[in-house]
Amino acid sequence: MRSYGQYCAVAKALDLVGDRWTLLIVRELLLRPCRYGELQDGLPGIATNLLAERLRALEEDGLVARDEPGCYRLTERGQQLGAVVRELTRWGALLMAEKDSSDAFRSRWLEIPLELMFGGNDPGRPEVEVEIRAGDEVLTLNSRAGEVKIRRGVAVSPELVLTAPPDTMIGMLSGGLDKKAALEQGASILGDFRHLARLRRRDWLEDPLGPALSTSRR
Repeated sequence: MRSYGQYCAVAKALDLVGDRWTLLIVRELLLRPCRYGELQDGLPGIATNLLAERLRALEEDGLVARDEPGCYRLTERGQQLGAVVRELTRWGALLMAEKDSSDAFRSRWLEIPLELMFGGNDPGRPEVEVEIRAGDEVLTLNSRAGEVKIRRGVAVSPELVLTAPPDTMIGMLSGGLDKKAALEQGASILGDFRHLARLRRRDWLEDPLGPALSTSRR
């Protein structure tokens, strides 16, 4: 990528990760180390030569490395981009109200939004399991001792099982759809739907740093 040629932290960062697909590669590697084919599956639409080019650049910049089994993983410096991806997820959440029929979807892409929606520790949370079925993989929310952990795979003994198309599922999980609206959109809800509200952070869409500091001068 050509440099922006600006002595600015934003420009310097974008010199490394501002190319198309780069942050989506980072998203995939935040979720788990990947072999090349797994990255291709998580990046539908990318040309194989472009993926190879982006990976090569990320390796040269010290953001991605390969381990002995041949999996790509983020370096410690690359892992720091997790904060960037999470804030982009938070910022982009309001753009997720509708899914275009041509949009690809992978269930694991829900994991970062779920961390925002259900992260942190809240002693008032109930101890429940919620099974989420919205695509190629099943996800489970497991609430214990005030913390919610997310894992792939079916729940052992779920108190709530949700099955729905991706956009409806996101609406339910985020609090954008109530039970009646979700059912009207084709969702299946087995168990107490109120568990979601009891587990969800009320402030998950808020900027953790608060309003931006004003730099205006009088």
